[in-house]
Amino acid sequence: MTTQEIVAKLWKLCDVLRDDGITYHQYVTELTYILFLKMAKETKAESQIPEAYRWDALTSKSGIELKKFYKELLNHLGENCTGRVREIYQGAATNIDEPKNLEKIITTIDGLDWYSAREEGLGNLYEGLLEKNASEKKSGAGQYFTPRVLIDVMTRLVKPQVGERCNDPACGTFGFMIAAHQYVSDQTDHFFDLNADMADFERKKAFTGCELVHDTHRLALMNAMLHDIEGEIILGDTLSNVGKAMKGYDVVLTNPPFGTKKGGERATRDDFTFPTSNKQLNFLQHIYRSLKADGKARAAVVLPDNVLFADGEGERIRVDLMDKCNLHTVLRLPTGIFYAQGVKTNVLFFTRGKTDKGNTQEVWFYDLRTNMPSFGKTNPLKKENFAEFEAAYEATDRHAVEDERWSVFTREQIAEKGNSLDLGLIRDDSIVDYEDLPDPIESGEEAIAQLEEAVDLLMSVVKELKSLESAEV
Repeated sequence: MTTQEIVAKLWKLCDVLRDDGITYHQYVTELTYILFLKMAKETKAESQIPEAYRWDALTSKSGIELKKFYKELLNHLGENCTGRVREIYQGAATNIDEPKNLEKIITTIDGLDWYSAREEGLGNLYEGLLEKNASEKKSGAGQYFTPRVLIDVMTRLVKPQVGERCNDPACGTFGFMIAAHQYVSDQTDHFFDLNADMADFERKKAFTGCELVHDTHRLALMNAMLHDIEGEIILGDTLSNVGKAMKGYDVVLTNPPFGTKKGGERATRDDFTFPTSNKQLNFLQHIYRSLKADGKARAAVVLPDNVLFADGEGERIRVDLMDKCNLHTVLRLPTGIFYAQGVKTNVLFFTRGKTDKGNTQEVWFYDLRTNMPSFGKTNPLKKENFAEFEAAYEATDRHAVEDERWSVFTREQIAEKGNSLDLGLIRDDSIVDYEDLPDPIESGEEAIAQLEEAVDLLMSVVKELKSLESAEV
């Protein structure tokens, strides 16, 4: 049985829980509690779990006894255990009221082909569930999930290396850090090329994150554990003073949440130079400030269009970004790739300079939005859609690239446009044929001339009428 088939079978179990009024997102969270116990048994990693609350103890119960034991188990693991077990189960509570439904889930999970699942990777199985959850509009989980293909492109271009500290300050289910970990693993023969100290660093310190939502944080912990990552994942708000200690990173990969703070209040961080209620602008400030000022630390960040043109503090933050960092590339993403339809987004790629002034000389833009097919659930974005962008990005001489979607603006040109970065979009043939449009200046002059002729004609008519009246008198 393939991972995809196992995911489909687990997902179908959600139908069983509809009568209990459980949402898709609650279901994935509930599955996390149960899957953790089963996966710990399958990977022979039950040592952190008290024997009385392991998988075999759960499968030995049924009916009302099972329901009571399951609640007791969640409470015990969340209150009395330590480490990742405690983090995953802290505050855990079940939404399953019907004992038969709980029993069916446990029985189904116990009967799955776990040999195949281990061969393909338990982490891949869990990521499949998270992706399925994000694709269901009713789950409300799309806000936590960035399309895998976009995560992989950003990671490939940023190229995290062995020994570097990577971070996602709005980590959701930890997808970016999983991809970064996989990238480094592939470069080092799955870490076998490393000595013991460096392998320990990669497992425990190289990949970290912060997540505000408790249930999502729980999913991130589970995801990290299944990929053998033990780096710190903070439960907290990066835009509060919790985020002040998050700094000194070599790589940041992230898709921070969109919107404004509730009630329009400003971030509670007291170290931001440009306080604003715009979450994305605050995350952008945090990100470039969190990078090492060594000329090598770099970031790739998904941000909505308004970050590119917002005035006031928005302009000041963009100027500060271009001073402190080399903002070398902006990818204008197509619409429809996120589950919130119509959201217009971009990826900003930048490298922190050694100084705080004059690091951006020119910014390259790639338009992957205009005249593109409609993307969505039925037509997902694919790796090949990024091929031409990646070729332009990686080109030794960017000026030699011949691609109408690829353009460059100097810092001076950007300053002349009020430091707006809402640039680089090509003509949209689906809207108008630009060559057929009349010149606005010429059109205006022609209209004025026609109006003047009409006025002259009207005056001559009035004059003629007056002369006729005089003649009659």
